[in-house]
Amino acid sequence: MNILITGGAGFIGSNLGQRLLAEGHSVWAVDNFLTGSVDNIRRLEQNPHFKFCECGIEDKETFFNFCAEAENKFDRIYHLACATGVPNIEILAEEMLTACSYGTFNVLEIAKKSGARLLFTSSSEVYGEPLKTPQDEKYTGNVETIGPRANYEEGKRFSETLVSHYVNSHKVHAVTVRLFNAYGPNMSLSDTRVIPRFCLQALSGKPLSVQGDGSQGRTFCFISDILDGFETVINKGKPGEVYNLGSDVESTIKEFADQVITLSDSLSLIEYVPRPYHDHSRRMPVLDKVRALGWNNKVDLKTGLKETIQSFKKRLTSEVSHTLTYATEAQSQS
Repeated sequence: MNILITGGAGFIGSNLGQRLLAEGHSVWAVDNFLTGSVDNIRRLEQNPHFKFCECGIEDKETFFNFCAEAENKFDRIYHLACATGVPNIEILAEEMLTACSYGTFNVLEIAKKSGARLLFTSSSEVYGEPLKTPQDEKYTGNVETIGPRANYEEGKRFSETLVSHYVNSHKVHAVTVRLFNAYGPNMSLSDTRVIPRFCLQALSGKPLSVQGDGSQGRTFCFISDILDGFETVINKGKPGEVYNLGSDVESTIKEFADQVITLSDSLSLIEYVPRPYHDHSRRMPVLDKVRALGWNNKVDLKTGLKETIQSFKKRLTSEVSHTLTYATEAQSQS
């Protein structure tokens, strides 16, 4: 199949591209590298069936020209593009809003032209600070349209509305998944979200910075389970429907920090730091809808964390080795 991935250089997008190429598909990917990384696609670029364009999906001319190279003949579109990370909600506020509005509109136009099935990745953030736990897809959330997280939360909510409109008015075959804390190899070393932050702190022997008292509840879903969910929903999901995708095994942030320290054989301690007032207290999905399609979690948190920690450890070792080699060469030339 001919498959388009927006956000193809991100953590999820690059893992998805790698899987699709291994399955023999042709992959067309776009990313503007706001939070994605060129390192994530280096191995993909070695495959002749991988095509890449550095652009944002809100850049209509460049994006449409790239899609025209494929004659707009896509069988599947995975729409992942949008800057992520809580610090970026302020730093990349406008970019989030334009990607979720103009960008999503442009992607849906390509889906309409090509007749492709489209999967849009929304987020558990659309539920806001939930007054109901666990959260099912019918829960409309507790959100602030002008709050500190609004650029991302409302951006994703608006994208969901656009997707629904194109299903109802233009007969586009599109589905939405709301992701709950995906993790695994290829997460950015500069990512400040809890899993990469804790893993890097533990591997560096630094204190793990737990916000507040660490009683916040979270669930974590390994990347291979997320990608299995994508395949299930895009092939079996009903157009216009929304599906939660994640894990419903909850742990507190404090429990999670202890587990990272243990699995990384770290001597790190826990340091309690102030918690942002807008940090959500609990996130846990009801997964009945996606499980009814035949999907289920396969990777438990301990197994997934071990693999993720090893990936970070390998990359840190490589980075240190590269830095030492560069320093040695520079000294020999001085």
